[in-house]
Amino acid sequence: MRKIFATFFNSASSGGIILFMCVLISLGLANSPLGASFESLLNYPLGFETDSVQLRYSVALWINDGLMAIFFLLVGLEIKREVVDGGLSTPRQAALPILCAFGGALVPAGIYFFLNQGTETVSGWGIPMATDIAFALAALAMLGTRVPISLKIFLAALAIVDDLIAILVIAIFYSAELHMVYLAYAGGLFLLLLVFNKLGVRSLVFYLIPGLLIWYFIHHSGIHATIAGVLTALAIPLGVKEGQTSPLLKLEHALVVPVNYLIVPVFALANTNIRFENTMLEGLVSPVGLGIIVGLFLGKPIGIFLMSKLAIKLKIAQLPAGANWQHIIGVGLLAGIGFTMSIFIALLSFSDSSIIAEAKFSILVASLISGVAGYMLLSKTKLPLEQ
Repeated sequence: MRKIFATFFNSASSGGIILFMCVLISLGLANSPLGASFESLLNYPLGFETDSVQLRYSVALWINDGLMAIFFLLVGLEIKREVVDGGLSTPRQAALPILCAFGGALVPAGIYFFLNQGTETVSGWGIPMATDIAFALAALAMLGTRVPISLKIFLAALAIVDDLIAILVIAIFYSAELHMVYLAYAGGLFLLLLVFNKLGVRSLVFYLIPGLLIWYFIHHSGIHATIAGVLTALAIPLGVKEGQTSPLLKLEHALVVPVNYLIVPVFALANTNIRFENTMLEGLVSPVGLGIIVGLFLGKPIGIFLMSKLAIKLKIAQLPAGANWQHIIGVGLLAGIGFTMSIFIALLSFSDSSIIAEAKFSILVASLISGVAGYMLLSKTKLPLEQ
Protein backbone atom coordinates (compact mmCIF):
# COMPACT_ATOMS: atom_id res chain seq x y z
CA MET A 1 0.00 0.00 0.00
CA ARG A 2 2.85 2.40 0.80
CA LYS A 3 4.36 1.68 -2.61
CA ILE A 4 1.08 2.52 -4.36
CA PHE A 5 0.76 5.77 -2.44
CA ALA A 6 4.39 6.71 -3.12
CA THR A 7 3.99 6.01 -6.84
CA PHE A 8 0.78 8.02 -6.97
CA PHE A 9 2.18 10.94 -5.01
CA ASN A 10 5.43 11.14 -6.95
CA SER A 11 3.76 10.89 -10.36
CA ALA A 12 1.02 13.34 -9.36
CA SER A 13 3.56 15.92 -8.24
CA SER A 14 5.83 15.61 -11.26
CA GLY A 15 2.74 15.29 -13.43
CA GLY A 16 1.70 18.67 -12.09
CA ILE A 17 4.81 20.22 -13.65
CA ILE A 18 3.95 18.67 -17.04
CA LEU A 19 0.37 19.86 -16.57
CA PHE A 20 1.62 23.42 -16.03
CA MET A 21 3.73 23.22 -19.19
CA CYS A 22 0.72 22.04 -21.21
CA VAL A 23 -1.30 24.98 -19.91
CA LEU A 24 1.40 27.37 -21.15
CA ILE A 25 1.63 25.60 -24.53
CA SER A 26 -2.16 25.67 -24.96
CA LEU A 27 -2.34 29.37 -24.10
CA GLY A 28 0.55 30.07 -26.45
CA LEU A 29 -1.09 28.18 -29.33
CA ALA A 30 -4.45 29.89 -28.80
CA ASN A 31 -2.85 33.34 -28.96
CA SER A 32 -0.58 32.63 -31.94
CA PRO A 33 -1.24 32.43 -35.70
CA LEU A 34 -1.75 28.68 -35.14
CA GLY A 35 -4.79 29.33 -32.93
CA ALA A 36 -7.40 28.78 -35.65
CA SER A 37 -5.69 25.60 -36.86
CA PHE A 38 -5.52 24.24 -33.32
CA GLU A 39 -9.24 24.93 -32.86
CA SER A 40 -9.99 23.16 -36.14
CA LEU A 41 -7.98 20.15 -34.97
CA LEU A 42 -10.04 19.96 -31.77
CA ASN A 43 -13.26 20.09 -33.80
CA TYR A 44 -12.10 17.44 -36.31
CA PRO A 45 -14.47 14.43 -36.28
CA LEU A 46 -13.11 10.97 -35.49
CA GLY A 47 -14.75 7.55 -35.31
CA PHE A 48 -17.60 5.94 -37.20
CA GLU A 49 -21.38 5.76 -37.17
CA THR A 50 -24.08 3.46 -38.52
CA ASP A 51 -27.85 3.39 -38.23
CA SER A 52 -27.55 1.73 -34.82
CA VAL A 53 -24.13 2.80 -33.51
CA GLN A 54 -23.00 6.39 -33.01
CA LEU A 55 -19.29 6.72 -32.35
CA ARG A 56 -18.26 9.70 -34.49
CA TYR A 57 -17.32 12.70 -32.37
CA SER A 58 -14.91 15.62 -32.39
CA VAL A 59 -11.37 15.27 -31.04
CA ALA A 60 -12.33 17.55 -28.14
CA LEU A 61 -15.30 15.36 -27.20
CA TRP A 62 -13.21 12.18 -27.35
CA ILE A 63 -10.78 13.86 -24.93
CA ASN A 64 -13.43 15.23 -22.56
CA ASP A 65 -15.77 12.23 -22.58
CA GLY A 66 -13.42 9.41 -23.57
CA LEU A 67 -9.97 9.99 -22.10
CA MET A 68 -11.45 11.63 -19.01
CA ALA A 69 -13.45 8.46 -18.35
CA ILE A 70 -10.07 6.78 -17.76
CA PHE A 71 -9.16 9.63 -15.40
CA PHE A 72 -12.40 8.98 -13.50
CA LEU A 73 -11.65 5.24 -13.53
CA LEU A 74 -8.43 5.98 -11.63
CA VAL A 75 -10.27 8.33 -9.26
CA GLY A 76 -12.84 5.60 -8.60
CA LEU A 77 -10.10 3.05 -7.87
CA GLU A 78 -8.44 5.48 -5.42
CA ILE A 79 -11.74 6.19 -3.67
CA LYS A 80 -12.54 2.48 -3.26
CA ARG A 81 -9.05 1.67 -1.99
CA GLU A 82 -9.10 4.49 0.55
CA VAL A 83 -12.58 3.57 1.80
CA VAL A 84 -11.87 -0.17 2.06
CA ASP A 85 -8.25 -0.27 3.17
CA GLY A 86 -6.80 3.22 3.43
CA GLY A 87 -7.02 6.65 4.99
CA LEU A 88 -10.84 6.61 4.87
CA SER A 89 -11.35 3.06 6.18
CA THR A 90 -12.20 3.95 9.80
CA PRO A 91 -14.56 6.68 11.05
CA ARG A 92 -11.81 8.51 12.93
CA GLN A 93 -9.43 8.43 9.96
CA ALA A 94 -12.12 9.51 7.53
CA ALA A 95 -13.83 12.18 9.64
CA LEU A 96 -11.42 15.09 9.10
CA PRO A 97 -10.81 14.81 5.31
CA ILE A 98 -14.49 14.02 4.63
CA LEU A 99 -15.81 16.94 6.67
CA CYS A 100 -13.16 19.27 5.26
CA ALA A 101 -13.96 18.18 1.69
CA PHE A 102 -17.65 18.97 2.21
CA GLY A 103 -16.84 22.31 3.84
CA GLY A 104 -14.42 23.10 1.02
CA ALA A 105 -17.13 22.29 -1.53
CA LEU A 106 -20.24 23.85 0.00
CA VAL A 107 -18.78 27.23 0.99
CA PRO A 108 -17.34 27.99 -2.51
CA ALA A 109 -20.57 26.81 -4.16
CA GLY A 110 -22.56 29.05 -1.82
CA ILE A 111 -20.35 32.05 -2.60
CA TYR A 112 -20.72 31.51 -6.35
CA PHE A 113 -24.49 31.01 -6.06
CA PHE A 114 -24.86 34.20 -3.97
CA LEU A 115 -22.91 36.29 -6.50
CA ASN A 116 -24.72 34.82 -9.53
CA GLN A 117 -28.26 34.29 -8.25
CA GLY A 118 -30.91 35.50 -10.67
CA THR A 119 -28.53 35.37 -13.67
CA GLU A 120 -28.11 32.87 -16.49
CA THR A 121 -24.66 31.95 -15.16
CA VAL A 122 -25.94 30.62 -11.81
CA SER A 123 -25.63 27.10 -13.26
CA GLY A 124 -21.85 27.32 -12.78
CA TRP A 125 -22.11 26.96 -9.01
CA GLY A 126 -20.26 23.63 -9.17
CA ILE A 127 -17.11 25.16 -10.72
CA PRO A 128 -15.36 26.40 -7.54
CA MET A 129 -16.18 23.20 -5.60
CA ALA A 130 -13.36 21.17 -7.16
CA THR A 131 -9.69 20.65 -6.24
CA ASP A 132 -7.06 19.64 -8.79
CA ILE A 133 -5.21 16.83 -7.03
CA ALA A 134 -2.20 16.86 -9.40
CA PHE A 135 -1.46 20.59 -9.05
CA ALA A 136 -2.23 20.68 -5.31
CA LEU A 137 0.05 17.73 -4.53
CA ALA A 138 2.74 19.11 -6.84
CA ALA A 139 2.76 22.37 -4.88
CA LEU A 140 2.92 20.50 -1.57
CA ALA A 141 5.67 18.20 -2.85
CA MET A 142 7.87 21.21 -3.66
CA LEU A 143 7.90 22.02 0.08
CA GLY A 144 9.65 18.71 0.80
CA THR A 145 10.35 18.12 4.49
CA ARG A 146 9.15 21.60 5.44
CA VAL A 147 5.66 20.10 5.90
CA PRO A 148 4.79 16.92 7.84
CA ILE A 149 4.08 13.80 5.77
CA SER A 150 0.73 13.51 7.55
CA LEU A 151 -0.32 16.78 5.91
CA LYS A 152 0.39 15.33 2.46
CA ILE A 153 -1.73 12.27 3.25
CA PHE A 154 -4.49 14.55 4.57
CA LEU A 155 -4.49 16.63 1.38
CA ALA A 156 -4.53 13.50 -0.80
CA ALA A 157 -7.50 12.05 1.14
CA LEU A 158 -9.32 15.40 1.09
CA ALA A 159 -8.81 15.73 -2.67
CA ILE A 160 -10.08 12.18 -3.25
CA VAL A 161 -13.28 12.89 -1.28
CA ASP A 162 -13.52 16.19 -3.14
CA ASP A 163 -13.40 14.25 -6.42
CA LEU A 164 -16.19 11.97 -5.20
CA ILE A 165 -18.34 15.02 -4.39
CA ALA A 166 -17.63 16.44 -7.86
CA ILE A 167 -18.56 13.11 -9.46
CA LEU A 168 -21.90 13.09 -7.63
CA VAL A 169 -22.55 16.73 -8.57
CA ILE A 170 -21.85 16.00 -12.24
CA ALA A 171 -24.05 12.90 -12.23
CA ILE A 172 -27.00 14.61 -10.48
CA PHE A 173 -26.90 18.24 -11.62
CA TYR A 174 -24.94 18.35 -14.88
CA SER A 175 -26.58 15.58 -16.87
CA ALA A 176 -28.88 16.07 -19.85
CA GLU A 177 -32.36 14.61 -20.38
CA LEU A 178 -32.29 10.96 -19.36
CA HIS A 179 -32.90 8.13 -21.84
CA MET A 180 -34.01 5.30 -19.61
CA VAL A 181 -33.42 2.44 -22.08
CA TYR A 182 -29.70 3.22 -22.38
CA LEU A 183 -29.53 3.79 -18.63
CA ALA A 184 -31.11 0.36 -18.06
CA TYR A 185 -28.54 -1.28 -20.35
CA ALA A 186 -25.72 0.41 -18.39
CA GLY A 187 -27.31 -0.61 -15.08
CA GLY A 188 -27.61 -4.22 -16.21
CA LEU A 189 -23.95 -4.34 -17.19
CA PHE A 190 -22.93 -2.78 -13.88
CA LEU A 191 -24.90 -5.48 -12.03
CA LEU A 192 -23.08 -8.07 -14.15
CA LEU A 193 -19.74 -6.63 -12.98
CA LEU A 194 -20.91 -6.87 -9.37
CA VAL A 195 -21.83 -10.53 -9.99
CA PHE A 196 -18.33 -11.14 -11.41
CA ASN A 197 -16.90 -9.57 -8.25
CA LYS A 198 -19.11 -11.73 -6.02
CA LEU A 199 -18.12 -14.89 -7.91
CA GLY A 200 -14.44 -14.11 -7.43
CA VAL A 201 -13.63 -13.28 -11.07
CA ARG A 202 -10.26 -11.53 -10.94
CA SER A 203 -9.29 -11.08 -14.59
CA LEU A 204 -9.49 -7.38 -15.47
CA VAL A 205 -10.70 -8.20 -18.98
CA PHE A 206 -14.08 -9.22 -17.53
CA TYR A 207 -14.45 -5.74 -16.03
CA LEU A 208 -12.84 -3.44 -18.59
CA ILE A 209 -14.60 -4.73 -21.73
CA PRO A 210 -18.10 -4.43 -20.18
CA GLY A 211 -16.86 -1.09 -18.81
CA LEU A 212 -16.44 0.15 -22.38
CA LEU A 213 -20.05 -0.82 -23.13
CA ILE A 214 -21.17 0.92 -19.94
CA TRP A 215 -19.39 4.05 -21.20
CA TYR A 216 -21.24 3.84 -24.53
CA PHE A 217 -24.68 3.38 -22.96
CA ILE A 218 -24.16 6.07 -20.30
CA HIS A 219 -22.93 8.48 -22.96
CA HIS A 220 -26.22 8.00 -24.81
CA SER A 221 -28.34 8.00 -21.63
CA GLY A 222 -27.86 11.69 -20.85
CA ILE A 223 -25.64 11.18 -17.78
CA HIS A 224 -22.07 12.31 -18.40
CA ALA A 225 -20.10 9.38 -19.81
CA THR A 226 -17.14 9.77 -17.43
CA ILE A 227 -19.32 8.32 -14.63
CA ALA A 228 -18.81 4.95 -16.37
CA GLY A 229 -15.20 5.00 -15.19
CA VAL A 230 -16.27 5.30 -11.56
CA LEU A 231 -18.89 2.54 -11.84
CA THR A 232 -16.35 0.18 -13.40
CA ALA A 233 -13.81 0.98 -10.68
CA LEU A 234 -16.28 0.25 -7.87
CA ALA A 235 -16.88 -3.27 -9.20
CA ILE A 236 -13.21 -4.29 -9.48
CA PRO A 237 -12.03 -6.57 -6.63
CA LEU A 238 -9.56 -5.16 -4.11
CA GLY A 239 -8.82 -8.30 -2.06
CA VAL A 240 -5.56 -10.20 -2.38
CA LYS A 241 -5.53 -13.98 -2.84
CA GLU A 242 -2.54 -16.16 -2.02
CA GLY A 243 0.02 -15.95 -4.81
CA GLN A 244 -1.99 -13.27 -6.67
CA THR A 245 -1.97 -9.48 -6.72
CA SER A 246 -5.05 -7.37 -6.13
CA PRO A 247 -6.81 -6.60 -9.47
CA LEU A 248 -7.66 -3.11 -8.22
CA LEU A 249 -4.11 -2.30 -7.12
CA LYS A 250 -2.74 -3.79 -10.34
CA LEU A 251 -4.97 -1.57 -12.50
CA GLU A 252 -4.39 1.49 -10.32
CA HIS A 253 -0.63 1.03 -10.57
CA ALA A 254 -0.93 0.70 -14.36
CA LEU A 255 -3.06 3.84 -14.72
CA VAL A 256 -1.30 6.30 -12.41
CA VAL A 257 1.51 7.22 -14.80
CA PRO A 258 -0.49 7.44 -18.08
CA VAL A 259 -3.25 9.44 -16.38
CA ASN A 260 -0.91 11.95 -14.73
CA TYR A 261 1.60 12.18 -17.57
CA LEU A 262 -0.67 11.86 -20.61
CA ILE A 263 -4.43 12.07 -20.09
CA VAL A 264 -4.64 15.04 -17.73
CA PRO A 265 -1.99 17.02 -19.67
CA VAL A 266 -3.85 16.32 -22.96
CA PHE A 267 -7.05 17.53 -21.29
CA ALA A 268 -5.24 20.71 -20.24
CA LEU A 269 -3.82 21.17 -23.73
CA ALA A 270 -7.28 20.86 -25.28
CA ASN A 271 -9.20 22.95 -22.77
CA THR A 272 -7.03 25.91 -21.80
CA ASN A 273 -6.76 27.22 -25.34
CA ILE A 274 -8.06 30.62 -24.24
CA ARG A 275 -7.64 33.48 -26.66
CA PHE A 276 -6.97 36.58 -24.60
CA GLU A 277 -9.25 39.53 -25.31
CA ASN A 278 -9.24 43.05 -23.91
CA THR A 279 -12.53 42.39 -22.14
CA MET A 280 -11.17 39.40 -20.18
CA LEU A 281 -9.84 41.51 -17.32
CA GLU A 282 -13.32 42.94 -16.93
CA GLY A 283 -14.60 39.36 -16.80
CA LEU A 284 -12.61 38.77 -13.61
CA VAL A 285 -14.95 41.14 -11.76
CA SER A 286 -18.12 39.87 -13.42
CA PRO A 287 -20.45 37.63 -11.36
CA VAL A 288 -18.89 34.54 -13.02
CA GLY A 289 -15.30 35.67 -12.46
CA LEU A 290 -15.87 36.83 -8.89
CA GLY A 291 -17.85 33.70 -8.05
CA ILE A 292 -15.00 31.47 -9.23
CA ILE A 293 -12.08 33.50 -7.83
CA VAL A 294 -13.63 34.29 -4.44
CA GLY A 295 -15.04 30.76 -4.23
CA LEU A 296 -11.71 29.04 -4.87
CA PHE A 297 -9.33 31.48 -3.18
CA LEU A 298 -11.40 32.31 -0.08
CA GLY A 299 -14.25 29.80 0.01
CA LYS A 300 -12.00 26.73 -0.03
CA PRO A 301 -9.75 27.64 2.92
CA ILE A 302 -12.67 29.08 4.91
CA GLY A 303 -14.77 25.94 4.42
CA ILE A 304 -11.89 23.60 5.23
CA PHE A 305 -10.80 25.62 8.29
CA LEU A 306 -14.32 25.89 9.73
CA MET A 307 -15.00 22.19 9.26
CA SER A 308 -11.65 21.34 10.87
CA LYS A 309 -12.52 23.51 13.87
CA LEU A 310 -15.93 21.83 14.14
CA ALA A 311 -14.50 18.30 13.92
CA ILE A 312 -11.85 19.02 16.57
CA LYS A 313 -14.35 20.76 18.86
CA LEU A 314 -16.76 17.81 18.63
CA LYS A 315 -13.79 15.46 19.26
CA ILE A 316 -14.62 13.30 16.26
CA ALA A 317 -11.23 13.94 14.63
CA GLN A 318 -7.79 15.33 15.35
CA LEU A 319 -5.28 17.40 13.41
CA PRO A 320 -2.77 15.48 11.24
CA ALA A 321 0.32 14.50 13.25
CA GLY A 322 2.79 17.37 13.49
CA ALA A 323 0.39 19.86 11.88
CA ASN A 324 -1.06 23.08 13.30
CA TRP A 325 -3.86 25.43 12.29
CA GLN A 326 -1.61 27.41 9.97
CA HIS A 327 -0.93 24.16 8.09
CA ILE A 328 -4.68 23.60 7.71
CA ILE A 329 -5.16 27.09 6.26
CA GLY A 330 -2.25 26.50 3.89
CA VAL A 331 -3.74 23.20 2.71
CA GLY A 332 -7.08 25.00 2.30
CA LEU A 333 -5.41 27.51 0.01
CA LEU A 334 -3.78 24.74 -2.05
CA ALA A 335 -7.22 23.09 -2.33
CA GLY A 336 -8.28 26.27 -4.12
CA ILE A 337 -6.29 25.09 -7.13
CA GLY A 338 -9.33 23.96 -9.06
CA PHE A 339 -7.94 23.55 -12.56
CA THR A 340 -8.84 20.17 -14.18
CA MET A 341 -12.18 19.40 -12.54
CA SER A 342 -13.22 23.07 -12.42
CA ILE A 343 -12.67 23.49 -16.16
CA PHE A 344 -14.47 20.20 -16.75
CA ILE A 345 -17.54 21.42 -14.82
CA ALA A 346 -17.36 24.80 -16.60
CA LEU A 347 -17.67 23.00 -19.94
CA LEU A 348 -20.79 21.26 -18.63
CA SER A 349 -22.25 24.44 -17.10
CA PHE A 350 -22.32 26.80 -20.08
CA SER A 351 -22.98 26.66 -23.81
CA ASP A 352 -21.87 30.22 -24.60
CA SER A 353 -18.21 30.11 -25.73
CA SER A 354 -17.49 33.60 -24.37
CA ILE A 355 -18.75 32.66 -20.90
CA ILE A 356 -16.73 29.41 -21.03
CA ALA A 357 -13.59 31.41 -21.91
CA GLU A 358 -14.32 33.84 -19.07
CA ALA A 359 -14.77 30.95 -16.64
CA LYS A 360 -11.54 29.23 -17.77
CA PHE A 361 -9.53 32.45 -17.37
CA SER A 362 -10.99 33.01 -13.90
CA ILE A 363 -10.13 29.42 -12.93
CA LEU A 364 -6.54 29.95 -14.08
CA VAL A 365 -6.22 33.20 -12.10
CA ALA A 366 -7.84 31.75 -8.97
CA SER A 367 -5.71 28.60 -9.13
CA LEU A 368 -2.51 30.61 -9.56
CA ILE A 369 -3.31 32.93 -6.64
CA SER A 370 -4.35 30.02 -4.42
CA GLY A 371 -1.26 27.96 -5.27
CA VAL A 372 1.20 30.79 -4.66
CA ALA A 373 -0.52 31.90 -1.43
CA GLY A 374 -0.70 28.32 -0.09
CA TYR A 375 2.93 27.62 -0.94
CA MET A 376 4.14 30.86 0.64
CA LEU A 377 2.15 30.31 3.85
CA LEU A 378 3.25 26.68 4.27
CA SER A 379 6.89 27.52 3.51
CA LYS A 380 6.89 29.99 6.43
CA THR A 381 5.05 27.64 8.83
CA LYS A 382 7.40 26.12 11.39
CA LEU A 383 7.22 22.44 12.26
CA PRO A 384 7.02 21.34 15.90
CA LEU A 385 10.38 20.59 17.54
CA GLU A 386 9.68 16.83 17.54
CA GLN A 387 9.39 16.90 13.77
